[in-house]
Amino acid sequence: MSSTKLSKKIRKLSLEMVHNSNASHIGSALSMVDILAVLYNDILKFDSNNSKWEGRDKLILSKGHSCVALYAVLGLKNFFDIELLKTYGKNGSDFMNHISHKVPGVEFSTGSLGHGLPYAVGIALGNKLKKIDSKVYVILGDGEVAEGSNWEALLFASHNKLDNLVVIIDNNNLQSLTTVDDTLSLEPYDKKFLSFGCNVVKVDGHDHEQLKKIFSLNNPNLKPNVVIAKTIKGKGVSYMENEVKWHYKSPNTEELSTAIKDINNA
Repeated sequence: MSSTKLSKKIRKLSLEMVHNSNASHIGSALSMVDILAVLYNDILKFDSNNSKWEGRDKLILSKGHSCVALYAVLGLKNFFDIELLKTYGKNGSDFMNHISHKVPGVEFSTGSLGHGLPYAVGIALGNKLKKIDSKVYVILGDGEVAEGSNWEALLFASHNKLDNLVVIIDNNNLQSLTTVDDTLSLEPYDKKFLSFGCNVVKVDGHDHEQLKKIFSLNNPNLKPNVVIAKTIKGKGVSYMENEVKWHYKSPNTEELSTAIKDINNA
């Protein structure tokens, strides 16, 4: 299956999960779908039959509210019976509304923002000390970057030359009830990350070929890597794109049908 086809399946499953459980955060999930599709289709080393294999690459979803997209790709990659996605958000289910490490393939439970990167930095350092040849990827929301814990973690990563760390910023410029720029402007992202001793690249977060090329690069200068991925919140669904209300709103039956048609016709 190509990463493009995979991304369509992830989008549809994500929409169905949010609709069936009357949950939130579908816009945030849809903005990072293409990133996940490329990582799990073309980049990450993993064994879905042995999710704790020591040599695996690790993906930490720091913006844990966007969990449906990660649950979907893990199900599609056979980490668990995909029928379990139907239990998302239900009482007693391991598939919680924020990402849960109880689900096979999920490395770390997140929800409170600003925790994923510090954890990923610790794992990257541990891999260096153990001489494990693998990478640690962490996806942050752009609003989340305002958390001070991220900058402390980056200083530590740079100081310890953690070139096995890849930080991905889902830069859709919307958070909660308004834009990131109106909440707390973080531009210029690239200069801030450069000043903290990181390699920095910008990429179209929906262009699979660009993403594959960037994630395949091996930088020789012993610095942590930051990928600023320009994305669209609600990507793939016409009425959701760049609409902040879909941070909290759940699609009704008619809206779900329209969304699935949009994705099938893309």
